[in-house]
Amino acid sequence: MRLEASTDPDAELSASVPDPARSYDIAIVGAGSAGLPAAIFAARRGASVLLLDHADKLGGSLWVATGQMSAAGTKLQGERGIEDSADLHFEDVMRISRGTANPELVRLAVDNAAVTFDWLVEQGFEPLPEHPVKGFGHEPYRKDRYYWGEDGGITIKNVLVPIVEQLVSDGRIAVGLGQSVTRLTMDDDDAVTGLAAEGADGKVREYRAGAVLLACGGYAGNPQMFEELNGYPQYNAAPYPYSRGDGLKLGRSAGGFARGWENIFVNFGSLFDTDSFPAKIVGRIEHFPERRMPWEIYVNASGHRFVREDIESVDAREMALFHQPDYRYWVVFDEAILRDAPPLVTGWSREQMRAAFERGGPTFLKADSLSGLAERAGIDADRLNDAVSGFNYGVETGNDFFGRRHMPLPIIEGPFYAIRMQASAISSSIGLAVDGGLRVIREDGSPIPNLYAAGEIIGSSQTMGKAACGGMMVTPAMTFGRLLGGFLIPVKEHA
Repeated sequence: MRLEASTDPDAELSASVPDPARSYDIAIVGAGSAGLPAAIFAARRGASVLLLDHADKLGGSLWVATGQMSAAGTKLQGERGIEDSADLHFEDVMRISRGTANPELVRLAVDNAAVTFDWLVEQGFEPLPEHPVKGFGHEPYRKDRYYWGEDGGITIKNVLVPIVEQLVSDGRIAVGLGQSVTRLTMDDDDAVTGLAAEGADGKVREYRAGAVLLACGGYAGNPQMFEELNGYPQYNAAPYPYSRGDGLKLGRSAGGFARGWENIFVNFGSLFDTDSFPAKIVGRIEHFPERRMPWEIYVNASGHRFVREDIESVDAREMALFHQPDYRYWVVFDEAILRDAPPLVTGWSREQMRAAFERGGPTFLKADSLSGLAERAGIDADRLNDAVSGFNYGVETGNDFFGRRHMPLPIIEGPFYAIRMQASAISSSIGLAVDGGLRVIREDGSPIPNLYAAGEIIGSSQTMGKAACGGMMVTPAMTFGRLLGGFLIPVKEHA
């Protein structure tokens, strides 16, 4: 199929319906961080490529992702005198994940990440001027190998999408947007032979393909499926809305299976001012000691402190919260701390903080006594009083029960305040099982012929483990897409 160049390529692509009479070498489901590179590299080696997405525009979750990347041995590192290697990168990922990441897939990702990153830079990607860095928001690497652009995932999208649009215009990729893939077609030997997709016009069309690549993201945008798989509600409305788990269903219907249950993961809490979930974040608590040392204490639903608030390790804080009821805690402090401490919510003034407490609601709580505060929060009053008394003892003696070092003020001056924090996840830990060649496999380890998967659909836990390893989602997705499109998926020779 050939599309003429347009001043509004998204509109033209949205209206296009690929030709179902053709047979394609590769059919790619999902036009995001894995699907776009796969389409580019497959088309550039002469394969006939079908690229389908349920959304009405290219880019997938790059529209909402932070777009953080990590790669070792890049040209940019070399220019800045940073000595690094894929071996060191591998060691760091396995260290940060505490050995819970999939070593085979991590190895494949980090061994090929530098080539992916260098290629992206050659195509026009611009990292922030001070990058690479060791880390931000996650457990740091030992080397500066962490990069992202000014506009997060949008920066990556703005490089990849124009390349695909040009290849579409050149007749080398057939794109169908607004296409919901409803099933995979298979032959009598259980080999995948193509797929069926329902278009915006309501018609279902079958497409024949030598191989199908599932690159259509995870399930974090599907609250029902998220809760069924993760075992807790989807609190966060931030995931890409088309990350609905359709690819996971397709892969399982063909004989594949899901893995990663043991690596369910949550962050250290988001600020939602509602009890109606999924919800949008209303602000960001500064709980990184390197940027703002804590003056407050953190208590769980029982009223107990559960972590040393000034511990440097992000992973330690996240794992401490993972073992608390409902992954929820309250930041507790008093009038003196509100008055004298640096503002707790990033970008908010002290006056804005006070206004939030005056408005009330489920998140910003205020009371004249600790018992009254506990009642408003729905936590145990006696235990909250014990937690505060224990903390105050540490302030007085310098011997905090948790070993905390930064304790400028006790919590004694009313009124008293609490901010409710709710842990959440915006990625999909569980995903389709694949082998080292990114072939979707059955539970006995045998690959399903002609079926591949890359990106969040294989589960964020496979490349990050039960942790957050910086840059180990977008970079592996792009790298796996590049490898699959470039050579891992075999295609027929074209004259």
